[in-house]
Amino acid sequence: MDVYNVTADAETFTCNAFLVDGERTVLVDAGAMEGVVDVVREHTDELDAVVLTHQHGDHVAQLDAVLDAFDAPLYAYGDHPRRDTELEDHDQVFMGDEPFDVVYTPGHADDHVSFVSETTLFSGDVVVHDDAAFDYGSFGRTDMPGQSRERLIESIQTLLERMPDGVEHLYAGHGESFHGDVRDVVETALERAERREPKYPDEQ
Repeated sequence: MDVYNVTADAETFTCNAFLVDGERTVLVDAGAMEGVVDVVREHTDELDAVVLTHQHGDHVAQLDAVLDAFDAPLYAYGDHPRRDTELEDHDQVFMGDEPFDVVYTPGHADDHVSFVSETTLFSGDVVVHDDAAFDYGSFGRTDMPGQSRERLIESIQTLLERMPDGVEHLYAGHGESFHGDVRDVVETALERAERREPKYPDEQ
């Protein structure tokens, strides 16, 4: 299974959008980078599905362009006019060459889900390896209306409970991808979140 960050060269703010190539070719989030369709086409002519971690603008701004270009079904937890399949907690989605469990992980967004297999975690924005706030174990911001640090903490705890010990690939919505002891990164993020460390100066 090969994973490509198709928004890696973006010059404007976007999430990381990941093309998972294998038996079933899937795009995790669409991002906000103009031209993302062209980058996807450098790797594949077809998408078997587009799956969303959540529907913040930096994750879905190019969604219509992607769906129009590839005529792919859309999988999402939250309601969307183009959603074909509603994701629910404990569902399973096959991406690349592996089955991924859907884990409902709200706090950063009410419709946030993560995808975890025996080897790999697509964490969206609930946990990231590094960002402008922290290196090696950060977490989604919770200082905007409708967000909740308490729910985010519960979500990270749930993710740890549901994540196999052997997961060694972390693909997050922001920052660099990580290969190694993913559980340790997630545990570090949880410890920081539980200490109520602010991600941004104005966050309480």
